[in-house]
Amino acid sequence: MDIIARAPEYLKTLRETKLSSLRPVNEFFDHQRISRPADMNEVTSRISYNTRYFSGNYGIVIAVLAVYALLTNPLLLLSLGLLLGGFTAINKFAPEPMQVGEHVVTQKSLYTGLFVLGLPLLWISAPLSTLFWIVGSSMFLVLSHASFIEPGVESEYGTVESAV
Repeated sequence: MDIIARAPEYLKTLRETKLSSLRPVNEFFDHQRISRPADMNEVTSRISYNTRYFSGNYGIVIAVLAVYALLTNPLLLLSLGLLLGGFTAINKFAPEPMQVGEHVVTQKSLYTGLFVLGLPLLWISAPLSTLFWIVGSSMFLVLSHASFIEPGVESEYGTVESAV
């Protein structure tokens, strides 16, 4: 329950740090700045600059890919919902042992039942392949965008020190 209490503070910090660095959509998709890099040195310098400059936008792209991956794998969504909902329900409604008929049901037995049902379902839903798809597709999109977008004019002055 402590995580739920800290969620608004975490979202505020996230908004102040990552989302404040979002660049406008017309700058992120500026087709006039697309060009083929001359060599690998230019590719690495573009990737280095653009990943810092567009970090907020790339974070949004990765989040959208993760949501898409979850929505297109309903079994994974169901198994994660079952496990997380089960943990929440057990913690909220069954903190003490209870008598059901002739049996005493403890929190430990409820967790065991949840694992017996949830882990095979999670295994069948292939979470690792979904994770690797998210990593691979986001790397492809981010690296291809970062290597083909020319850095703006402000990047030329990023290394110049002020003489004041």
